[in-house]
Amino acid sequence: MNLKEKTRALFAEIFSYPATHTIQAPGRVNLIGEHTDYNDGFVLPCAIDYQTVISCAARNDRTVRVIAADYDNQVDEFSLDAPIVTHNSQQWSNYVRGVVKHLQQRNNTFGGVDMVISGNVPQGAGLSSSASLEVAVGTVFQQLYHLPLDGAQIALNGQEAENQFVGCNCGIMDQLISALGKKDHALLIDCRTLGTKAVSMPKGVAVVIINSNFKRTLVGSEYNTRREQCETGARFFQQPALRDVSLEAFNAVASKLDPIVAKRVRHILSENARAVEAAGALEKGDLHRMGQLMAESHASMRDDFEITVPQIDTLVDIVKATIGDKGGVRMTGGGFGGCVVALIPEDRVPAVQQAVAQQYEAKTGIKETFYVCKPSQGAGQC
Repeated sequence: MNLKEKTRALFAEIFSYPATHTIQAPGRVNLIGEHTDYNDGFVLPCAIDYQTVISCAARNDRTVRVIAADYDNQVDEFSLDAPIVTHNSQQWSNYVRGVVKHLQQRNNTFGGVDMVISGNVPQGAGLSSSASLEVAVGTVFQQLYHLPLDGAQIALNGQEAENQFVGCNCGIMDQLISALGKKDHALLIDCRTLGTKAVSMPKGVAVVIINSNFKRTLVGSEYNTRREQCETGARFFQQPALRDVSLEAFNAVASKLDPIVAKRVRHILSENARAVEAAGALEKGDLHRMGQLMAESHASMRDDFEITVPQIDTLVDIVKATIGDKGGVRMTGGGFGGCVVALIPEDRVPAVQQAVAQQYEAKTGIKETFYVCKPSQGAGQC
């Protein structure tokens, strides 16, 4: 039973009437452009075929009823006529409540909804299960009540909910790619203007995500430190963001910067350039150049931004040794664990899976999780 069938069946069973709509919103993986989003830079993610699915129907009153199928059918119920506050024991509820509260501030012309939620985006793997949920909930209200909101506005609404209601700082990339993803394409996103350009993915190439399953511990504190270092760099150049600094300008005065800050700045400037070039390489089907750019990105994250860990570097080395120059691999996500992403010719996937299975656990003592994904469509009815 797929997620649509599962949520529709549960909806009918619990609410005793059929759902009118089923909405999906995908998770994502970022192919290149790491930590560039909060520096107003470029990122190149694609939506993946793991998603949050919601079967739903409009109510004729002002009540929202939500069932979380993946949490033993836990229930949340709240009124649109009372102030929406955080739920003190169900964290999943706060993503739903936050999205609805921020939708009210944008366009308060909607009524109650019944919904049943289920998803298969792996949680805690850095594949944006939370953004997928936020965008799915926003799309539910937009579709049921014909709200005049486009994908970018639904994405911004989700980001606001996560930042202000859930209390977790995030850039806009995750929600934007979930809302606007395009089948068989990646999306080059300008994080300053929110402009997007669809980039076709080469035929016969698999998007492989391998979770190191290394438990991230430093990610929050170190993430904030990196942001501060980037802001220090932008102030040094008297620019609003590192997006506005050229590599030439940086190289001319790099020695005057604090050495650590200089390394952080160099990563952002070079990574921005790589993300833009990578979009062109993918468009041309140049997997060889894409692989080089991904390798440079990983080295920059390891040596200049210093956000990789030995387990991740081991995974990258195993994959690289197996594919050679036929594709690319690098760490993806915030760092200090998490996943690697690889672009691999489909006929090489079994060899890569076998090499990783034979070597990674033997070298690290941790068993990986292996996902083969397809670049998928953004949020909508399913």
